[in-house]
Amino acid sequence: MSNKISRWDPIRDMITMRQAMDRMLDESFTRGSETRGTGAWLLPMDAYITDDAIVIRADVPGIAAEDLDITIEGDALTIRGEIQRDSDEHRKYVLLERPTGRFERTLTINTPINHDVVEAAFKDGVLTLTLPKAEAVKPRQIAVKSN
Repeated sequence: MSNKISRWDPIRDMITMRQAMDRMLDESFTRGSETRGTGAWLLPMDAYITDDAIVIRADVPGIAAEDLDITIEGDALTIRGEIQRDSDEHRKYVLLERPTGRFERTLTINTPINHDVVEAAFKDGVLTLTLPKAEAVKPRQIAVKSN
């Protein structure tokens, strides 16, 4: 029977705890459709509604505008693309966190939109989609008449 005594090192224990938390969070966020490095990953986006439109902003760094595929079919909006990693077999990475590979994100748009005037803009790695609401669902001011 050997008794091993090790000196308590709070910094080492704190780093170990952080690594465990990082691993747990990474595993919970990468299950399903999101993976890092290879395969499909979840496209991060924001969406907000104005009186006239639904606006969606998505971060797609490292891709050219012509490599984005955006489709609207019924009430489903789909954004697809692929980010390629520079291939250099002599490169030995020490850190590899930037997502690469295919991505696809489908949103259900529950508000009727005017498909004919949807706009897509791409600047500095950010895709902005403006989905104008159909006239029937836009808010209207109703004047009250007095008798």
